[in-house]
Amino acid sequence: MDLQALKIFQTVARLGSISQAARELKYAQSNITMRIKQLEADLQTTLFYRHNRGTKLTAKGSLLLTYTEKIFHLIEETQNVMNDYQTPKGPLIIGSMETTAAVRLPVLFSKYLKDYPDVDLTLKTGSTEENIQGVLQYELDGAFVSGPIKHTELNQMEVIEEELVLITGTNQPLLSSIRDIQTRTLLVFRSGCYYREKLEQWLHQENLIPNKIMEFGTLDAIIGCVSAGLGVSMLPQSVIKKNIQDGTLRQYSIPNAYGKVKTIFIYRKDKYLTSSLLKFINLLNEWDGLKIDNQADYF
Repeated sequence: MDLQALKIFQTVARLGSISQAARELKYAQSNITMRIKQLEADLQTTLFYRHNRGTKLTAKGSLLLTYTEKIFHLIEETQNVMNDYQTPKGPLIIGSMETTAAVRLPVLFSKYLKDYPDVDLTLKTGSTEENIQGVLQYELDGAFVSGPIKHTELNQMEVIEEELVLITGTNQPLLSSIRDIQTRTLLVFRSGCYYREKLEQWLHQENLIPNKIMEFGTLDAIIGCVSAGLGVSMLPQSVIKKNIQDGTLRQYSIPNAYGKVKTIFIYRKDKYLTSSLLKFINLLNEWDGLKIDNQADYF
C-alpha cells in the first residue's frame, strides 16, 4: 500500500466515479481500476460497491477513507511544520458566514494583511454547518460560525454577540406581532444557516407555519428581495444598519431567546498552529474592532 494508491482511492471515493477520478488525475481509467483492485487485494477486503452510476464505499472503504484523510493531513502538517517560519507566510484559509464576512471581517483582514503581507489569506463563505465541516475535514484552517457549538475535536473562542432582527421592506404593511409573519413569504439562507434555524425554532414555539419559504444563496439577494417587498427575513442588525438608515428596510426586535447569537471562531484541537494562524488568533484576542453598536426598534 503506497501513497499514490491511497490518493487514487481517495479521489474515487470523493467523486464516486472511476471515470471522473481518471479524468481528474489524468490517468487511464483501466489504470485507476487496476490500482483499486490491487489495493483491495493488499488489504483483503472490498472497498467499493460498483453500480451503473459509479461507485459507493463499503463499510471498510469508509473506514479506510477516514484513515487516508488522516494520513494526508499528517503529511501536510509535517510539511507545514518544516516550512513554518517565525514570520507568518504562506496560505491561510478562513471560513465565514456571509453576514460576518460582509460587516465584521474587512477591517480585520486589512489589518492582518498590513501586519503580515506575505500571508496568502483566502476567505470562503458558507453556512455555519458548511464551515464546521470544512474545519473538521481540514479544508479550512479556522472559521467564523454561530455558536456555541459542542464538538470534542474543535477549539472555539467567542468573537462577538450579534442581535438578530426581523426585516421587511418599507413599502410593506407594518408587523404588529409575530403572527403577521404567517401571511408573508420568508426569505432565508439554505439549510445549515444558524439564523434560519433560530427563526424556525421561534416559529415552531409560536405554532406558526409560514405561507411560503424562499431560499437564497447570498446575503445581497436576501436584502434586495426584502427591500423590494418580496417577504420577511431575519438577519443580524449590524448587516442591515445602512439599509435602515437609507430607508429601504424596516426592522423589528425579537425575544432574546431567539434574537441573541454568538459568533465564534473555531479551529481543530489537533491542528498544528502555523505562525500565520497563531497570529490571526492572537489578533482576534487582542482586537476590539469587530464590535459594532447595535440598536433595533421593537414591535
